[in-house]
Amino acid sequence: MTATVGRVLAVCVVHAELELPPTVGKVGRTAIDKRPRPGRIPVGPLGLAGDYVCNTVDHGGVHQAVYAYADEDAASWGARLNRELPAGWFGENLRISGLPVSDAVIGERWVVGDTVLEVSAPRVPCATFQFHAGEQYWVKRFTQQADTGAYLRVLVEGSIGAGDSVVVDHRPAHGVTVRDLFTGTDPDRLQLLAATEPTISDDVRMQIERHAKRRARVSAGEVEA
Repeated sequence: MTATVGRVLAVCVVHAELELPPTVGKVGRTAIDKRPRPGRIPVGPLGLAGDYVCNTVDHGGVHQAVYAYADEDAASWGARLNRELPAGWFGENLRISGLPVSDAVIGERWVVGDTVLEVSAPRVPCATFQFHAGEQYWVKRFTQQADTGAYLRVLVEGSIGAGDSVVVDHRPAHGVTVRDLFTGTDPDRLQLLAATEPTISDDVRMQIERHAKRRARVSAGEVEA
């Protein structure tokens, strides 16, 4: 394949923990408030140095070590919401330009500086994200748009800094994208992903199974398509 190249605009880690109301989240706090950090940031198996999650049950881990969001998608949202959405607003670690992040292929490998990352899953919006965004019906709107950004696992540890190129040096032949997995519009292709991509997480396999069950219910006339 011809290498696809993007660029890191900002590297973001936790700025401060935010308190959550009792009706939002499970642990009462969130580390979604991330801000750009200058210089080069070390990257280990669980993500960037200085970054972490508060809810370790539903977030984080090796399959959600790094979260990337496309600057082009952020700009599109900014225009719709009529507000600035600076790097880190989506809770992302990497704000990236020049790559269709939400349409990256599951299992795709990115070389970023001396670090190698692998696309692992879409971001699934939650009540904490809506609270942080402060936008009405945000989870529904984000879901409908399906510009989810991508979680990545760390294959080779190193460091990442703003200005680094992002080189896609491997793209699996199955072609199933982050968006495909999130929307589940073609369950047969998701079954292909489950059969051919050995690195997918248990959470991804559960997503695939949920989409398959929903299609079965639609076929049986139990729910609307």
